[in-house]
Amino acid sequence: MTTTDDARAAEQKKILNRLRRAQGQLTAVIAAVEAGGNCRDVVTQLAAVSSALDKAGFVIVSTAMRDCIANPDSENSLTVPELEKLFLTLA
Repeated sequence: MTTTDDARAAEQKKILNRLRRAQGQLTAVIAAVEAGGNCRDVVTQLAAVSSALDKAGFVIVSTAMRDCIANPDSENSLTVPELEKLFLTLA
C-alpha cells in the first residue's frame, strides 16, 4: 500500500467513525422520542447528530477536492462547479 492509499484509508476510517457516531446518536434520539423524553435532551441529541453528519460531509467533500487537485485527469475527478455544488449542498 502506498502513502496515498494509507492516507485515503485513514480518511475513510475517520468518515466511517463520524457516521457510526451519528448513527449511535440518532438511535438515542429515536429511543428518547419513543420514551417521551425531555424536549431539551432530544433537541440537544438531534443537534449532535446533525453536527456529526455535517462534519462527515465536509470531510468527504474536502477529500474529493484534494483528490481532484492531485489527480485532475482521474476518472472520478469532479469539476470546480461540481465541487462547489457538493459543498453548498452541505451548507
